Formats: sequence, C-alpha cells, structure tokens
Amino acid sequence: MAPESRTQVDAAVDGFLAHAAVERGLAPRTLEAYGRDLARFSEHLVRAGVAGLADLRREHVTGFARSLESRGLAPRSRARALVAVRRFLGHCAASLSGDPLDGVSAPRRDLPLPRVLRPDETEALLAACETDTPLGQRDRAMLEVLYGAGLRVSELVSLPLSALNRRAGLVRVLGKGGKERLVPLGEPALAALDVWLAQGRPALAGDGSRAGDSVFLSKRGASMTRQNFFVRLRGLARAAGIPSERVSPHVLRHAFATDLLEGGADLRAVQAMLGHADLATTQIYTHVSRARLRDTVESRHPRGAARRAGRGKSAGR
Repeated sequence: MAPESRTQVDAAVDGFLAHAAVERGLAPRTLEAYGRDLARFSEHLVRAGVAGLADLRREHVTGFARSLESRGLAPRSRARALVAVRRFLGHCAASLSGDPLDGVSAPRRDLPLPRVLRPDETEALLAACETDTPLGQRDRAMLEVLYGAGLRVSELVSLPLSALNRRAGLVRVLGKGGKERLVPLGEPALAALDVWLAQGRPALAGDGSRAGDSVFLSKRGASMTRQNFFVRLRGLARAAGIPSERVSPHVLRHAFATDLLEGGADLRAVQAMLGHADLATTQIYTHVSRARLRDTVESRHPRGAARRAGRGKSAGR
C-alpha cells in the first residue's frame, strides 16, 4: 500500500469520526473506541498491500477479523471492532467498488445476564431508608423513582423539578442522545416524592442558592451526584443485609425491567420506558426472567434439585 493510499484511508477514517461526532452525536468514549479499532483496520490494510478503498475486498475484512482473534481479543471486543469497520465502510460506500462486508458476520458472544435483586431484597433496601430525616426522605424518593421508573442514574440525578407531572403521574426524562421520553410513576414513588418535596428538600435547600431546579439535593444543598448516590446506596444495602457488591443504581434499573416482564408487561412497552433504541437490548431481560423462574422451580418445586438434595441428606441420617 503506497503512502498516499494510507493517507487516503486515514483521511477517510478522520472524516467518518468527525461525521459520527457531529451528525450522529456519538459519545466521546464510543468515538475513542472506534478510533482505536479503525487504526488497527488501517494498519491491517497496509500489511495486506491494499492500494486504496476501491481495492477493498471481502477477504481483507475477514482477514482483519482473523487477526483480531489471533491477538487474543475477546469476542465482545472483536464484535465491536467489526461494528466500527461496518459503519466506516457504510460511510465510505461511494468510494468502494463492491460490498466487502458481504457474508461477513460478527463473532458470536455470550451476553452476561444483568444482576438483579429479588423483590423482597428491593423491599428491604427501601425499608432501610430512615424516612424521618431529610436525607432518608431523599434516599427513599430516589430509590422509589429509580426502581419505579427504571431510570439510568445519570437521568435520576439530573432530573429538574419541571420534569415531574404529579397530576398525570409522569416523569419526563432526557436520555441518551438527548432523546426525551415520558415514564409513568406508581403511587409509592409519587408518595415518596411528595414527602421529599414537602419536607426533606426544603430542609436541605436552605436559601436555595445552590439547589437550582434539581429535584434531588446533597446534604449541602447542591445537586445530587452519581458518586454521592452510589455511596449512599451501598450503605443502604449493608443496612438491609444485602452484600453491597450486589447493589448498584443499574441493578435497580435491571430489577425494574425484569419484574415488569415477569408481571406480564409487553416487551415493547418496557423498551419505551427504559429508553432503549434497540429491542434486542431489552430482550436480555426475558432471559433473566427465565433464569429466575428456573431458580424458583429448582428451589421450590418438590422435584427441584434443592428439595431433592435436602431429602437425600435426611435419608442418609
């Protein structure tokens, strides 16, 4: 590959990344990952002697995939790299002489099931909030909204007062990519918010100089932060007798989705409430539901493994 050809590929990569940042609004970390993956792809083309984008063929892409595997990259990392290549080549389609991605598939990867809490553990976590103090009232309201609406922690801590519609029982959420969605709140969440807004928030806000329009405040009267809430959540987990490493804001979001699906909610409705762009992202919670149901059968059914193991111990005495 001639130096000028490599310049052509690198310039095309730069153009794609600029387009992805400005036109598609991809997050900085995603752009950084794409940049690393496409730098590897460019280096692979140099070694393969590709003269330019018009000379790209399917074997160059499959060769790149094999090179990633030979480096020991995990399936998840290889799949991400091929997504970057796919989107890059789609951006450069006018410069290609054919479709070098024809028949190229991403490596299969097993998605880890998200951690969730059992409903009784979620109740214990909520009960651990000391609702006779402003901080406890805040923590209870945050947990109720997080679990009751399935928000991301960044969405939760950035909620403005104007996002709450008590009459309609809705919260307006600004999610990833600036996309707005409306999520219903149940009565427990609304009741906890009422107590917090009427009692706890005014006590922490003081003169209001630092509170602004934020729904949730720190003990100093400023907007709540993700880090502060994470620390508070871990403390509540310990108070509830739950191992703190099992609890995080995202675990409560997972619990929201899983409990909804187990209650018979429509998958599309859950997708809309979570703010997922792709239904496949939401579908993982159906696997969690099946896994939890299997655990229930194994531990509760007379023919379940746990019950049979217990009978075996009794028979051996």
